[in-house]
Amino acid sequence: MIEIVDKHMCCGCSACVQICPKQCIRFDEDKQGFRYPLVDKDECINCGLCEQVCPVLNRSEHADSIDVYAAINPNEKIRMESSSGGIFTMLAEETIKNGGIVFGASFNDKWEVYHRSVETQEEIRNLRGSKYLQSLICDTYKEVKSNLDKGRSVLFSGTPCQVSGLNCFLRKEYDNLLTIEVACHGVPSPLVWRDYIKRKSGGKVINDVSFRDKRTGYKTYSTRYVFKDKKCLKYYKRDEYMLGFIHNLTLRPSCFKCPSKLHNSCSDILIADFWGDKSTIDNTNGISLVVVNSSKGMSYMQRIHAIMDSSNIDIALKSNPYIVVSPKEPDDYSAFWNEYCSKGVIALETYTKKYRPSFVFFVKMYISRLINR
Repeated sequence: MIEIVDKHMCCGCSACVQICPKQCIRFDEDKQGFRYPLVDKDECINCGLCEQVCPVLNRSEHADSIDVYAAINPNEKIRMESSSGGIFTMLAEETIKNGGIVFGASFNDKWEVYHRSVETQEEIRNLRGSKYLQSLICDTYKEVKSNLDKGRSVLFSGTPCQVSGLNCFLRKEYDNLLTIEVACHGVPSPLVWRDYIKRKSGGKVINDVSFRDKRTGYKTYSTRYVFKDKKCLKYYKRDEYMLGFIHNLTLRPSCFKCPSKLHNSCSDILIADFWGDKSTIDNTNGISLVVVNSSKGMSYMQRIHAIMDSSNIDIALKSNPYIVVSPKEPDDYSAFWNEYCSKGVIALETYTKKYRPSFVFFVKMYISRLINR
């Protein structure tokens, strides 16, 4: 049975919870706000399925990528609403156009992130854009399998460990499944996000949240909070939540030993930001890095008619090192969490002060924007 002794060895994919025939595995939050499986030993029949579907215990072998592209969605409106170049939306539209169903991360009415399915073109917007916290998978893997077994086309998108979890859960390949992993720096704590957004809103109604708002530019994006009576647009390097994420303070322990880097997830396509400078495509409003890992993934890319420019894996890895390597656990990680457990979100503000850019930095950035305009 699954028993978590070292929290670095559980990515929280929930495959073990969903595969259990006795439904005797709970998925409980710890003091950091991350969920871990807990087995009811009185109900467990020791079938071993939970261990067989764990992506940490059953790591896939690395496979070489087929092709690498810089790419954008020709629809500028969708591109602006997307975190990078809007390629996920095109793949989702292609799936739904052919009667398929799409699974991905969405906000609920409490501004928590969970996985859900969509079946119309209009609903795709709910899955669009980065959500920088660990999403709750719920029963998504079961729903994916049910649709696949009915012969329906399915697109599943998620972090590399979530794709790994799905592939382990299914335990066989499906021709009608397309998996897309989003290049992942790491997943921040849902607890920290709940506390932060509550403090940010001051108890007011929240109407919208965007972690990657491009009103201030693609490479100088901001976080955007829309409350009932006001809007707040904050450069991401000044937002305490984003600083905690970027500097690894709020990441899940397993992120520091990620089991699913560099196609160990066995996804068909990897999508990230294309930060490289060797592309002829305009990157003003965002540009996607697309790493194609299978013939199925290539077939989809050929069908969506994106604007693409060939690239290579060296350029991809140079500007996106976290595709390959896990983030480093900060020296003050334990100290931060000890203080967070006693003082709450105030600890986040205290520990991220040292990461805030200087006044001179913002003057230079402002002048640069004026010149670009």
